[in-house]
Amino acid sequence: MTVVSTYHRAFPGPAGAPPVVLVHGLAVSHRYLLPLAAALADRHPAFVVDLPGFGRSGKPAHALDVGAHAAHLLAWLAARGLDRACLLGHSFGAEVVAAAAARDPRRVGAVVLASPTSDPAARSRSRQIGRWLRDVPREELWQVPVFVRDVRDAGPVRIFRTLGHSVHNAIEDDAARLRVPVLVVRGARDPVVPRAWAERLGPTVTVPGAPHNVVATAPGAVADAVAGFLSPAQPAAAAATLR
Repeated sequence: MTVVSTYHRAFPGPAGAPPVVLVHGLAVSHRYLLPLAAALADRHPAFVVDLPGFGRSGKPAHALDVGAHAAHLLAWLAARGLDRACLLGHSFGAEVVAAAAARDPRRVGAVVLASPTSDPAARSRSRQIGRWLRDVPREELWQVPVFVRDVRDAGPVRIFRTLGHSVHNAIEDDAARLRVPVLVVRGARDPVVPRAWAERLGPTVTVPGAPHNVVATAPGAVADAVAGFLSPAQPAAAAATLR
């Protein structure tokens, strides 16, 4: 495994609460996940991480596939001494956390798949791009400068090649192997992740009015769903919340 530096930012939370590690989607970085991390921090320690090649992390010579990203994430968890963390991945990040949890369930306590890509009906670059273009007008404008900066950091070649890895990855195979609690979160107005596909992967929270970037446009609702999911007093409560 090629070793590159991994950027992260920590949001301290209550002692004893399970930590939540947030993993971004394709082309972007930790930046759009900061509101969600802040919303979680009064109930759980939270970390935002940049995958290799994206944001402020090191840039490997080639675009990594899902398995390599998962290996880097597991190595980062081990280096930080994070055991039984909840991994929350958004979009492409959901593929990465599912792969990581399937490979080393001892390191992971729970998984949240937020807007998970990509369902078999759209498993090609052109179909994914088409769905994303339908989603763009539904997103909030504050994300535009964040997205532009993140695309500049990663570069179009790395993004295009990573998308190729994504559409050749069957997240449902990793999801079927998971031996930890799983929650799926999606926005009701998400054209990238159909409800039937999300529900195929696990118990699903659908956030009313939210588009694909539900973690950015509805951080409070997502944080509430995650906290309910992780609460020992309400182990199944989140599956019915907002649905």
